[in-house]
Amino acid sequence: MKLEQGLIQVYTGNGKGKTTAALGLAFRAVGRGLKVIMIQFMKGGGPYGEHAAAERLAPELTIIPTGRPGWVNRENPDPEDVRLARAALEMAHDAMVSGRYDMVILDEINGSVSFGLLGVENVLEFMADKPSQVELILTGRNVDERVIAAADLVTEMREVKHYYRAGVPARVGIEK
Repeated sequence: MKLEQGLIQVYTGNGKGKTTAALGLAFRAVGRGLKVIMIQFMKGGGPYGEHAAAERLAPELTIIPTGRPGWVNRENPDPEDVRLARAALEMAHDAMVSGRYDMVILDEINGSVSFGLLGVENVLEFMADKPSQVELILTGRNVDERVIAAADLVTEMREVKHYYRAGVPARVGIEK
């Protein structure tokens, strides 16, 4: 199966569920015989549960985490973090135009822009290069208004209540 028309979806906001929504789309696409690649930006500190799941669903689902372990300094990003983000975007672009994938997910790409690792122009150029039959998903907080304007669907996850505020840490199998 191939998609007749690929669109651009964005999942953003301060609430939980952006990556999870993208993974749900990936799971549905794989179930229909589509090939999916997810490039994760700023997520070098895994492994996460989705990596183990992707191994079970390979070769239909490929997840590639990029970035260094730990947090990126938002006020003064390390040049290595910038280099890794740019390399990840180039890898994602090569995958998107290769004809091998029906869905391309750029997980935390919006955060990479808001942290200064990539320029919004880089993302807009990426979006403009999308082949017509590829579905493109972008996730992360603080999406730029120009990305919103260029997308076909934008969903904002809004935190109403979160158990982190009560001191519950990230749990294996749920958040990681």
